[in-house]
Amino acid sequence: MTLPQVAPDMSIVKNQDARSFTPEPGMIRQILAHTDQLMLVRHFFEKGWVGARHSHPHHQLVYIVRGSLHIDIAGKTFNVSEGDSFIVDGDVEHQASALEESEVLDIFTPIREDYRDLVKP
Repeated sequence: MTLPQVAPDMSIVKNQDARSFTPEPGMIRQILAHTDQLMLVRHFFEKGWVGARHSHPHHQLVYIVRGSLHIDIAGKTFNVSEGDSFIVDGDVEHQASALEESEVLDIFTPIREDYRDLVKP
């Protein structure tokens, strides 16, 4: 059996090789596997973290691995917890805050060039 070749564009990232960044207090970001069109990012949030209200052109799929968050998407608010998921469309203002220590997976399309620049060799 022939295994597919690994692209040098970070299409495979081993857990021990994931680089961590602290873009703001209370948050750790890890840029995981990605291609030119799709990006997986893991976030760890401390209880009480409040993210900046922002928007970006990327569509974002969010999955809560553990913990719980309070979410505001274009004025619609809701709480999510372990196992929940939701979508933020591109160019829609949103904000999140951690109700407890949390781990979240985000999938972006197209990729976040600003994040990819952090892990370029």
